[in-house]
Amino acid sequence: MQAITVRDRDAGLAGLSLTDMPYPHAAENDVIVRVHAAGFTPGELDWPGTWTDRAGRDRTPSVPGHDLSGVVEELGFGTTGLSVGQRVFGLTDWARNGTLAEYVAVEARNLAPLPADVDHTVAAALPISGLTAWQALFDHGRLATGQTVLIHGVAGGVGSIAAQLAREAGARVIGTGRSADRDRALALGVDTFLDPQTEKLEDVGEADVVLDVIGGDILDRSAALVRAGGTLVTIAMPPKVRPKDGRAVFFVVEPDRARLTDLVTRVRDGRLKPVVGAVRPLTEAPAAFAPTTRTPGKAIIRVAEDRTGDPS
Repeated sequence: MQAITVRDRDAGLAGLSLTDMPYPHAAENDVIVRVHAAGFTPGELDWPGTWTDRAGRDRTPSVPGHDLSGVVEELGFGTTGLSVGQRVFGLTDWARNGTLAEYVAVEARNLAPLPADVDHTVAAALPISGLTAWQALFDHGRLATGQTVLIHGVAGGVGSIAAQLAREAGARVIGTGRSADRDRALALGVDTFLDPQTEKLEDVGEADVVLDVIGGDILDRSAALVRAGGTLVTIAMPPKVRPKDGRAVFFVVEPDRARLTDLVTRVRDGRLKPVVGAVRPLTEAPAAFAPTTRTPGKAIIRVAEDRTGDPS
């Protein structure tokens, strides 16, 4: 099969290449998925799991990418709950070969059934961004109706979903991003938008929950914006500055089949619209990691067309 692989950690983005890889092995409780669409996180070439397995052993050449939507091709021993030919979406383990490939081995529990009327491209934009947004706002941030949430990078993959979920929960949403994203953010239901490069971040006032996806100076300054009893939640890095009278949480998203099912139901109902960014074929995946032009939303790699006649 063909896959995007990395072999040399020092090579960075230049080390990404399209190569031939062996067809994956389905371990116990695994499924093999024929990938139709895949997503990735630009910073994952810096993640330890891209280069080593859980025991710390080198596992290159490795395949990046962890979001996927596709069709079950094969069941591993003992796998239940899914069937060959079934449409599925979800995310792969951080320390195993990922989704920028024609086929991938995934633990069955990390996948959820994909309804026939949801496009693979849309579904591939949902797992990491959707689960991250939900877990940040509600599991860690404990966001409630009537509260205020500040979302950094509100036009991005995570931020755009978080804004929609927060609005549906009855929260007031403040979003930050580039000035070019203002109209896009307001269309998502953001009440107040601010560009930290041209406007004073501290002018947004206090929030019950602050969701950071950027890190660095923005993360440090955000601690002072957390209302007493509130929470600063970040997926970028462990925070160095903590709220004076609140909590600070750094977390890594976890698989959740039930929540994926809930999120895709919201997509079908029109209550949630993942923002799909640039869509490229597998051969152009290396260029997608370092785009020459910035686009909002989640970049998606289109790997295969549906052989069953599915229009997606």
